[in-house]
Amino acid sequence: DHVARAGPAPAVAAVEEAVVEAPPPPPPLDPYQQYMTAAMRASGASAVFLGLGSGVSPPILSTFCLSTIIGYYTVFGVAPALHSPLMAVTNAISGMTAVGGLSLVGGGVFPSTSAQLLGATATAISTVNIVGGFLVTKKMLDLFKRPDDPDEHPELYAIPVVGTLGAYGVAGMAGLGDLAPVVSLASGLCCIGGIAGLADQQTARLGNTLGQSGVALGMGVTLGAMHPDPGTALQVAGLLGAGGGAGYMIANRVGPTELPQLVAAFHSLVGIAAAATAVGEYVHLVEDGPRSIDAVTNVSLYLATWIGGITATGSVVAFGKLNGNLGSAPLALAGRDQLNMGMGAASLGAFGLFLTNPSPETGLLCLGAATGLSGALGVHMTASIGGADMPVVITVLNSYSGWALCAEGFMLDNPLLTVVGALIGSSGAILTHIMCEAMNRDIGSVILGGFGEAAKGPAMEITGTHTEIDVDECANMLKDASSVIIVPGYGLAVAKAQYAVADIAKTLNDKGIKTRFAVHPVAGRMPGQLNVLLAEAGVPYDIVEEMEEINDDFPETDVAVVIGANDTVNSAALEDPNSLIAGMPVIEVWKAKQSIVMKRSMGVGYAGADNPVFYKPNNSMLLGDAKTTCDALSAKIRD
Repeated sequence: DHVARAGPAPAVAAVEEAVVEAPPPPPPLDPYQQYMTAAMRASGASAVFLGLGSGVSPPILSTFCLSTIIGYYTVFGVAPALHSPLMAVTNAISGMTAVGGLSLVGGGVFPSTSAQLLGATATAISTVNIVGGFLVTKKMLDLFKRPDDPDEHPELYAIPVVGTLGAYGVAGMAGLGDLAPVVSLASGLCCIGGIAGLADQQTARLGNTLGQSGVALGMGVTLGAMHPDPGTALQVAGLLGAGGGAGYMIANRVGPTELPQLVAAFHSLVGIAAAATAVGEYVHLVEDGPRSIDAVTNVSLYLATWIGGITATGSVVAFGKLNGNLGSAPLALAGRDQLNMGMGAASLGAFGLFLTNPSPETGLLCLGAATGLSGALGVHMTASIGGADMPVVITVLNSYSGWALCAEGFMLDNPLLTVVGALIGSSGAILTHIMCEAMNRDIGSVILGGFGEAAKGPAMEITGTHTEIDVDECANMLKDASSVIIVPGYGLAVAKAQYAVADIAKTLNDKGIKTRFAVHPVAGRMPGQLNVLLAEAGVPYDIVEEMEEINDDFPETDVAVVIGANDTVNSAALEDPNSLIAGMPVIEVWKAKQSIVMKRSMGVGYAGADNPVFYKPNNSMLLGDAKTTCDALSAKIRD
């Protein structure tokens, strides 16, 4: 018989079956105020563009604006199941920071100046991102391939890439004209196509190939413009080879479970490369005196350094949290907001001084202050974010890396970097918006590092008992059902139970029991991670549905099985306004006729919020290691 056990002691969250009165709807917005707010925003945008137009050449400003709009619309078209490959491919494309690094490389076989050393560093670590990012993307997308998919030959796209670069080289040597702008345009269009291709499973692998083609064209046209001496050419080959080799080895060693940590680590490399290139470019420019630097370049130098610093250190802290080296609880220092404002004000002060074209020594001190202050902000703001919100952190850092690259484009007056940077920056921002909507978070709070905090008041008390069952009882419930929905969570990823779960789903479907998967937009530790894990185990993507698609089906579902998920199925998000995750959209498993939650223990989830679903009368708990339990359950169902 199953076992009934008492619920937790008072002081935890949410009364079983409590009926919470819904808050009154907000008053309707005043139409005049709505239009006034929109008009003020438009006026602010106009002022920004007028300011930019006074110092930025119209072509590069137009390029920036159009690329931002394209990134906005492109990412909205990407399927949620492909958000993990999207993060990986934008990570790889952001390795175009190598273009900025290459502009500083020189000195023969080894760098001979500090600027050249910084350029070499940026080039090498950017190449890690390029090779590692594209390889990870390919590995993920290959998991979604089905046995009946037609053969693919992406290697054939090397023909137009090599042909284009060959024509560019021949035209340059023969004096037939400079084709660099055209090749750069082709590079930018391929990068756009790389992201747009992820809108659909059928075109996703083509998208990765287009992204690779875009980066290859961009790197090729940059190398063609260098005209290096033999020693410098050998140095460039060594940098690209070392960085590419490191990226290849890293990507080959990482499985789907470790993807969030890898993405965070790669983001840090983009930040370091952007900051190193900016400081190196400043050192190179001041050789002719600081007065030779125009205002737009000065602004871009400072912003690339500052954004690069916050991206690098924020990503390192995110890596530590995701990898378990740091605790998931948010850091709550006294006067946190004041500390952030103080560092922000100091950054603005250094910015103002830098814009006056001070002596080279003072200018370097300003850039050093920008690096130190932004680095400290990155550490503090990311550490202040709760563990449950890490999927949003990853997308924010992705956006930061794009804007750092964009600033580098303005700094070098390089339209290609502006296109790619604006594309990645805006796409990361939109993906952040999508994640915030899925978690009921505010984007402003995300950027300021103020989300994932403690609840506003005492949570409601859980009363009642929870019911435990064993594997035999669970197997009987599933075999007696006519419809089943499986809800995987990060616990499934940690236990590496995806193959056993895939076998359970296949066996049930083979028995005529309609079995599907429901995946929350932020399940796991990065967008789309659970979709990749299920694809790795051979689950057909057409039986994996998103939360919005499947939530209405639970009342007609016989059994809902939760495996390793907690926060994403927590009814307190809807029932308790004081819950740590209040307002977060969740998968409503408790509305099924019977729900079964498989967990290692009765402990709380990553957000630290107790889950009243465990104590509902139509729910049963199957406690134990997810893989061991799923293996046993799979064997019982096959009997």
